[in-house]
Amino acid sequence: MARSQEDAPAPRLPIVVVSGLPRAGTSLLMQMLAAGGFPVLADGARPPDASNPRGYYEWAPARRLAREPEAIRAARGRAVKVISALLGALPEDERYLVLFAERDPEEIELSQRRMLARLALARGEPAPADDGVDAAALAAHVAQVRAWLDAEAQRQRFSVLEVRHESVMTAPNAAAARIASFLVPVCAAIGVSLDLTAMAAAVEPRLHRARIRAPRRDAAAPSTPPARRAPPPRRP
Repeated sequence: MARSQEDAPAPRLPIVVVSGLPRAGTSLLMQMLAAGGFPVLADGARPPDASNPRGYYEWAPARRLAREPEAIRAARGRAVKVISALLGALPEDERYLVLFAERDPEEIELSQRRMLARLALARGEPAPADDGVDAAALAAHVAQVRAWLDAEAQRQRFSVLEVRHESVMTAPNAAAARIASFLVPVCAAIGVSLDLTAMAAAVEPRLHRARIRAPRRDAAAPSTPPARRAPPPRRP
């Protein structure tokens, strides 16, 4: 006997992965999602500090994905932060929507060095003389990860939205709208309507402290409409 539509198994929800290098803006993207009403997977084990006063939004099992990749299944229908070096550990039988944070590698280098110095100071130690952070190496890593993501997108396992840190800082309304548009399929599946105004309000430009170049407004920013609430998703 044929199974009724009601008896068919529910489709597996995709996993929203917020990724990038440390200090590239991944915490900010998680903060925007949480403010907009998207469910996030975070445990609060790493509290806010001087380097990230609004919180890291980390989930401890994500740091163990190389050994325990199946843990990521707990993030179905939610957003979780995974550093770019661990993207390759994600199980192949899941579907991922990746928000990939990108930032000037020189700014990342400066931000990482400042964070390492603060951590050393908190331990009563001097700042490390050679912290191993190098902008060229960071840029090479990002290029390698982007090439890998492109290949995975061709296999239709990943959908990827690259989010520039500078663009989020200078045009948060437009950034919120791009992110909401990218997440329409999963928002529809879980019945979430993102609050774009709250997402944009989560961006605090004064926290853009490790800046190499003078800030500039995006060319499209003056014509960007005010942030708004995304329309209610259609049920599948």
